[in-house]
Amino acid sequence: MVKLMRIIVEEDYQSMSKKAALLVAGQVLLKADTVLGLATGSTPLGMYKELVRMYQEGEVDFSAVKTFNLDEYYLLPPDDLQSYHYFMQENFFKHINIRAENIHLPDGMAADIEEECMQYEKAIEASGGIDLQVLGIGENGHIGFNEPAESLNVYTGLVNLTEETIKVNSRFFSSMEEVPQKALTVGMGTILKARRIILLASGEKKAKAIRDTVCGQVTTQVPSSFLQLHPDVTLILDQAAASLIVD
Repeated sequence: MVKLMRIIVEEDYQSMSKKAALLVAGQVLLKADTVLGLATGSTPLGMYKELVRMYQEGEVDFSAVKTFNLDEYYLLPPDDLQSYHYFMQENFFKHINIRAENIHLPDGMAADIEEECMQYEKAIEASGGIDLQVLGIGENGHIGFNEPAESLNVYTGLVNLTEETIKVNSRFFSSMEEVPQKALTVGMGTILKARRIILLASGEKKAKAIRDTVCGQVTTQVPSSFLQLHPDVTLILDQAAASLIVD
C-alpha cells in the first residue's frame, strides 16, 4: 500500500507550503473549473498565503474554481472569529478572484443538521466530485473531523470531537469551555472519492500520525490510514513530520 503514496519531504514549513501551493495551482492551470476540497487549521496557512501571492502576480486564476471545505464547528456562527467560514474568508477567499457562489462550507447553524449534511453531499456530487482534496492531519490521525472511533462516517455528518482534539483546539479560544465539542465534517467515504489527495503535515507532533498513516494498518483508530486505500495520494511533509517514517 505504501508504494501508492507519493511522499515529498521538504526542509521546513515554508518549503512544504510552497510545494503544496504549486500542486494546487498546477491543478487549477490544468483544469480551470477545478473542484477543490479545502482544509483549515494552522498547517495550510502557508499554502494559502503562497496561492494568494501567485494569484496577485497573475500566475493562477480562481474565477472558475469551486471549493468545498471539509468541516465547520457546530453552533458557531459564520462571523465568529474562530469559525472556519471566517478563517477561509480572511486567509484565502477575500484575497483571490473566486466567485462567492462557488464557495461551499457546511453550515453549523442549520436548523436541520441532517438535511444540511445531505444537501452538502448532493452539492459535491452535482459539481462533479472533488478533483483535488487538500488535507491536514491531527496528532491522533484525524482528517477533517473524522476522529478515531469504532466506526467512521462515510458521508458528511455531525460528529463528537475527542478530548484530545478539543484540548488542541483550545489554543484558539479564551477558555476550554468555549471550544465546540461537535462539528460537521465531510466523511471518509467522500474524502476517498476525490480524484487526487494531498496531505500536509509539519512538525514533530505530527510525526507519529504520519508514521501510522504510511506504515501502520488500516484502522478506524487512525482515520488517516485509510488513505492507503486511495490510488493517488501525495504527502507533503517537512523533515520533522517525516522523521519517524521507515523504509
